[in-house]
Amino acid sequence: MNFNTVDYNREKNALVIIDQTKLPGETVFLEITSPEDAWEAIKSLKVRGAPAIGVAAAITLAMVAQNIETDEQTSFLSRLSETKDYLAASRPTAVNLFWALDIMEETARNNQTLPVEEIKKILIEKALELKEQDLTVCRRIGENGLTLIKDGFSVLTHCNAGRLAAVNYGTALAPVYAAAEKGLNIKVYADETRPLLQGARLTAWELQNAGIDVTLLCDNMSSSLMQTGAVDAIFVGADRIAANGDTANKIGTSALAVLAKHYNVPFYVCAPTSTIDLDCATGKDIKIEHRSPEEVTNLWYEKPMAPEGVNVYNPAFDVTENALITAIITEDAVYKNQGGFKWQR
Repeated sequence: MNFNTVDYNREKNALVIIDQTKLPGETVFLEITSPEDAWEAIKSLKVRGAPAIGVAAAITLAMVAQNIETDEQTSFLSRLSETKDYLAASRPTAVNLFWALDIMEETARNNQTLPVEEIKKILIEKALELKEQDLTVCRRIGENGLTLIKDGFSVLTHCNAGRLAAVNYGTALAPVYAAAEKGLNIKVYADETRPLLQGARLTAWELQNAGIDVTLLCDNMSSSLMQTGAVDAIFVGADRIAANGDTANKIGTSALAVLAKHYNVPFYVCAPTSTIDLDCATGKDIKIEHRSPEEVTNLWYEKPMAPEGVNVYNPAFDVTENALITAIITEDAVYKNQGGFKWQR
C-alpha cells in the first residue's frame, strides 16, 4: 500500500495512476502521456474520487504544456486553454476537476510575460504543489474527523472515499486511518455501492490491505444493520457541496442519509474545501452525470441479467439535502449543522 493513487513521472513526463478498474484482482499502474488517454482514464473511472480527479487533471495539463511547441505566449496559452476545456468535459459533477484546471490556467496567465519554457516549469511545480496540498488537506480532514470517533466505534461508509479517491490519505476514510494511527480499535462496514461496486472492489480492498477490520454488505442491507444498533456513525465523501450544504455524492448516499436520520445515527460528510462550490446555491443546481445502461445490465455478469432493450435509470450521483447531514468535515474545521451551514473561509 506504499504508493500514491496519482503521481507524476518527471523523467517520462507522464501522469501515473493506479488503474482502479482492475482492482481488486490486479494492481496495475498506468503511465499516461496524452490528453486523450487522461480524458478516457477520468471518464472510465480508472482514476476517480474528487480529489484524485483534480490532481490528475492538473498533472495532465502540466504534462501537455511541456509538449506544446511554440515560443509565443499567446499561442501557448490558447492551446493550453483548449486542453483545459477538453479535460473539463470528461466528467460533469466533481467540482475539484474544474477547480484544479482553473488554478492551472490562472497560474499560466499570471506568468504570461515570462518565456514559454519558464511557464512550462512553473506549471509542473504548481501541479506537484496541488498533489502535496491534497496529502496535507486529507490528513487534516482525518485529524478533524477523529474528534468524532471513539475507541471501539463501528462506522459505515458508502462508495470509496479512501486513499484511492485522493492522492493517498482519503477523505471519508481519513478519520479511520487517523484513528488506526492512534491505536484505536475501529470497525468499518462498507456498502457494495452498486452498480460500479466501488465499495466492494476498492474500499474493502484498501482497508483489508491496511489491516483495518472491514465488513462488506449490499447497499440494501444498511437499514437492517442500523436497526441492530451496530453503526455508531456514517462517514461519506462528496463530489460537490453546494453553498447551502446540499451534497452530491455517489448514488445511494441520500438513501443512507434518510436511514441515518430515522435510526438517529450521525451522518458526516468529509471533503476538502475545494469541493465546496459557493457559486452553486443548492443541490438543485448540481449537474448530475448519467452513465451507460450497460453498467447496470451487463457489467458484472457473464450474460446480461436484464431483458434486452429494457430502459435503465443510471445516475452516477444523488444529492443529500443539508437537513440530513450532521456535520461537514473539511481540513479547516468540523462544520456542525445549525439549521444550515455557514462557511468560514
